[in-house]
Amino acid sequence: MAAFLSHTDVLGHVTLVTGKEEFLGERTVAAVRSVVRAHDAESEQSETNASDLTLATFGELAAPSLFSSIRCVVVRSFENLPEESVEGLLAYAGDPSEDVALVLVHGGGAKGSGVLAKLRKLAAVTEVKSVELKASDYAGFAAGEFRICGATVDRDATHVLVQAVGQDLRSLSAAAHQLVHDFPGETITVDRVKQYFGGRAEAKSFAVADAAFSGEPRAALEELRWALDSGTPPVLVTSAFAGSARGLARLKGAPARMREADLAREVGVPPWKLRTLGGQARGWSEPGLANAIRAVARADADIKGAASDAPYTLERLVLTIAGLREPR
Repeated sequence: MAAFLSHTDVLGHVTLVTGKEEFLGERTVAAVRSVVRAHDAESEQSETNASDLTLATFGELAAPSLFSSIRCVVVRSFENLPEESVEGLLAYAGDPSEDVALVLVHGGGAKGSGVLAKLRKLAAVTEVKSVELKASDYAGFAAGEFRICGATVDRDATHVLVQAVGQDLRSLSAAAHQLVHDFPGETITVDRVKQYFGGRAEAKSFAVADAAFSGEPRAALEELRWALDSGTPPVLVTSAFAGSARGLARLKGAPARMREADLAREVGVPPWKLRTLGGQARGWSEPGLANAIRAVARADADIKGAASDAPYTLERLVLTIAGLREPR
């Protein structure tokens, strides 16, 4: 999200919001609106869909009202701008009104890319990209949420939060804000995160898989029973096993001597998860992993309809995976 410091950053300018990550794009829109309101509490706020935009309707949106000359105009789905409106919009963007903050929201993709290319060349246009995050980016996003709230957070706590809450940005943001609200002035630690979110089904499933792939059948069975007793759907457990198997396979096949950040991108996991996989990988051979992948596939098929006893199927999977791992 762009750091708009004052009304001079947005009034008399065009803010171009591009990318598929809706949550981040909406934050930029909200930031522009907030800056305009802070400058003029009576400012007019309006929005429209680009498909409805004509020169006449745009003129109405941007024109001063009886109450205020300051306007914030949001145009959504900019990729659907009619061809006949392109020339007029580009002309406006080349010389925008000093009393108007215009926000153009493009949902990503190739449609409308020609207009975007022309807009990017104009001095009054500021582009804010809201690209989809990679797996390794979510912990950093969570850390940023804590900074926005003025709180400090342990590095490992952000990783645990992502594992517990998942990769939905709205959920991560809400979780961070809740922790800061409930523990004001405190550093957010792993224990605080687990206190609130350690019971999430996804986190329990990964705990089972991590123990099994680490060759700890007793711990894995204990985690499994706790997960099932707490209502974790069996399909989430097999999904976690599949994810661990894929991660190990990618790690084993990755080029040697890569930097941690590059290796994390290659494997498709955040750096903290890479360290977990690294510890597990030392006990896995390629044939062992191939057998593990087949065992997970069989268990997943059983869970989804071929077997009536899901707990037994998962217990068998845990013992099979733990048994395939070679002793150190």
